[in-house]
Amino acid sequence: MTEQEFLEKYRDSAFVPFDKLEKFMRETLTAEGVPSSDASIISDVLIESDKRGIDSHGIGRLKPIYIDRIDKGILNPVTEIEVVSDNKTAAVLDGHDGMGHVVGHRAMEMAIEKAGEYGMGMVAVRNSSHYGIAGYYATMATDKGMIGITGTNARPSIAPTFGTENMLGTNPLTFGIPTDDPFPFVLDAATSVSQRGKIEVYGRAGKDVPPGWVIDEEGKTRTDTEGILHDLTTGRAALAPLGGIGTDGAGYKGYGFATVVEILSAALQDGSYLKSLTGKDENGKDIPYHLGHFFIAINPEFFLGGKVFRRIASEILRELRESRKAPGEERIYTAGELEWEARGYRMKYGCPVPVSLQRVIDTLSERFGLKDSWPWR
Repeated sequence: MTEQEFLEKYRDSAFVPFDKLEKFMRETLTAEGVPSSDASIISDVLIESDKRGIDSHGIGRLKPIYIDRIDKGILNPVTEIEVVSDNKTAAVLDGHDGMGHVVGHRAMEMAIEKAGEYGMGMVAVRNSSHYGIAGYYATMATDKGMIGITGTNARPSIAPTFGTENMLGTNPLTFGIPTDDPFPFVLDAATSVSQRGKIEVYGRAGKDVPPGWVIDEEGKTRTDTEGILHDLTTGRAALAPLGGIGTDGAGYKGYGFATVVEILSAALQDGSYLKSLTGKDENGKDIPYHLGHFFIAINPEFFLGGKVFRRIASEILRELRESRKAPGEERIYTAGELEWEARGYRMKYGCPVPVSLQRVIDTLSERFGLKDSWPWR
C-alpha cells in the first residue's frame, strides 16, 4: 500500500496520536479497577495492534471485549497468576479468569527466561481470557533474539471440515523469527479463513463480508455481516477453516491446525476446550471464558548461534521477496513486512479512528469523567 492509498483508505477517519490513545486506555482501565501496572501492559498490547495496522484487535476491542466483560462480572480486573507447576524448561500458569494480556506477558517472559538458561522454554496457561494479538508475544521473543511461538483457543467459531457446527475457536498459530532486516518475520494468523474481529470491522463499516468466510447450517456461504455476528454466538453460523469450505481449497488443513492449537491450549494445562468455551452456562447465563494459551521460546544461541540463524533466515526471506513476480505485481512480501510498512504510515499520521469508534471513546470518556480533547469534537 502506498502512502496515498493509506490516506485514501482512512479518509473518513480521524487520526489520533498513539500516545494519546494509549493514555486514554490506561486511564479507562484503571478507572474500571485494573491495577495501573497491568493497565500499562494491556494498553501496550492493544496499541501495538493498532500500530501494526491490525484494527480488529486494537482500541476497538477495549469496550466490547474488556470493559463490558468486567462490567458483567465475567472478567476479573485484578489478575491473580498462580504457578501450578514450574520445571526447568516448562511451566503451567492459572490466570483465574483475569486479564489475558497480563497472564500472556508473564508467561512469555517465563518462556524467554527458560530459553535463556536451557535453550528452550514453554509455558502453558489455563483459565485466562482474550489476550489481544498473538504476534505481540511472539515479538517479545524476537526482541531478545529468540524464536517465539504462541497460540490460544477461543470461543467456538470454526466448523470442522464437512461439518456446520461451530466447534473450534479461530485459534491462531503464531510464529516470530528474528532477522537482520529492520523487522522480524511474524506470521500471526487465525486458522479460519477470516476471524470475528475482521467481521466486526466490516460491521462497523456497514459492509457485507466476502463469500466463503462463513457458512450457515446447511454448509452454504453467508455474507450478511450483522446477521453473522449474531448467529456466530447462537450456533446458526460458523467460520470456514483456513483453506475454505470443504476440501477443494484444502480446508482440512486449517481444520487440522486449529485442532493442534486447541489441544496445546488445553491438554498440557488441564484446561477448558471446544464447547466449554462459549462463555455461557447451561441456562444461557454469561460466565468467564476460561481460555488457554501456550508460549514457546527457542534460543538460537544453543544451536549454532544467533548470528548464523539470523543471517540464513534473512537470506531466505530476501530471496523470496526478490523472486519472479506475477504480471502486474510490483512486490512480494514476507510475513511481518506489511505490518512494518503500516507502522511507518501510522507513526507519521497517527491511528485512524472511524466514526463508530469515536462514539465509543466519547461514551467511555463521559462515563469515567476523562477530560481528553479529541479531533472530532
